[in-house]
Amino acid sequence: MTTVLAIETSCDETAAAVLTDGRRLRANVVASQAEMHQKYGGVFPEMASRQHILSIAPVIREAMGEAEVDWGDLDALAVVYGPGLAGSLLVGVNAAKALSMAHGIPLVGVNHLEAHVYANWLTPPGVDDADFVAPAFPAVCLVVSGGHTSLILVRDHHDYTLLGHTLDDAAGEAFDKVARLLGLGYPGGPIIQRMAEEGDPTAFDLPRALDVGEYDFSFSGLKTAVLRVVQDLRREQGVEVEERGQRLADATPEAEEDLPIPDLAASFQAAVVDALVTKTAAAAERYGAVQVLIAGGVAANGALRQEMSRRVEVAVRYPPIAFCTDNAAMVAMAGYHCFLSGLRSGLDLDVVPNLRLV
Repeated sequence: MTTVLAIETSCDETAAAVLTDGRRLRANVVASQAEMHQKYGGVFPEMASRQHILSIAPVIREAMGEAEVDWGDLDALAVVYGPGLAGSLLVGVNAAKALSMAHGIPLVGVNHLEAHVYANWLTPPGVDDADFVAPAFPAVCLVVSGGHTSLILVRDHHDYTLLGHTLDDAAGEAFDKVARLLGLGYPGGPIIQRMAEEGDPTAFDLPRALDVGEYDFSFSGLKTAVLRVVQDLRREQGVEVEERGQRLADATPEAEEDLPIPDLAASFQAAVVDALVTKTAAAAERYGAVQVLIAGGVAANGALRQEMSRRVEVAVRYPPIAFCTDNAAMVAMAGYHCFLSGLRSGLDLDVVPNLRLV
């Protein structure tokens, strides 16, 4: 029996989880900072790292208590060391190294992006561990989050080939920026999805940027196109607009209420989803994937899940909603497979904020 304690502090979630034998998730505790960062329209790095310092010990204690394990029951200690915010990563890595040294537990450094991929190996709530069938190889995985958008060919455990990536904004970042542009708040993904449910996805013809590279993505032009539509609509309402751009959040409430926010949200979401699905479907066909995996925070988007399942010819897998955003359960799963492969980290493990998967 192999039991792993995992720690995740790459951004603004302080998390710890306990996993046994790569199947039984015994605890998964997440302390979110989302409410604290809302007024800034994004994550405030210094505040995030300070909050991690306050939360890390209580979160670890809660996870171990819920799992009913002691230090002597642990076979490995997994921790994310990148990519992410340097200050946030340092809190988790230093805590993990201290615990590893104090209790003599092997340390395993985990790539945050690989952890997102491994979220697809977690048993969904309500499903018996014995009945869960793990993803099959080869697979094409779309990693799509606030900081990353990549297409990866997964031939086997830890065998990755980068097929394409975003050339500018990540998809999740684009959701956040457009939500801020539309005065909808932060985080942008969930609220745009909710608004889009009431809108017409064909109301505005927005660009897909499908010609930037065979499996690459670009969302900065889409973001700018939404801004131009908003400016045109406001001009039609007689509102003076700065030529170099103006956030809708700066507009008067009357002007904001007169704009077709649901249609704008639906059209924007449809453009993002179309680009993601088109490139993923093409990659899956070319490389003979038997499955398509979706990972990362944007994997929680319902429109993306539905459209991917509709347009891709092979089975589509995506994690339960709770495992899409940052959590330590996915870190534990990745750490478990790294541990089985013989991978270990020394006490000289350092953070790598720009760490790449491939």
